[in-house]
Amino acid sequence: MDEPKLSDELKKMEHEPLLPIEKKLVACSLILGVVLLALLIWISYTFFPASHQ
Repeated sequence: MDEPKLSDELKKMEHEPLLPIEKKLVACSLILGVVLLALLIWISYTFFPASHQ
């Protein structure tokens, strides 16, 4: 039983560029993550000031 290896199968695959909607989804996800992280930090410093010195 000679099963194909994953590395060989990956080499045979053609490169497919991201679609414009996929690029927008990636960008929106990254922006949302940064905004929510900033919001979490702001809430932390505003409502729990004693732990930050």
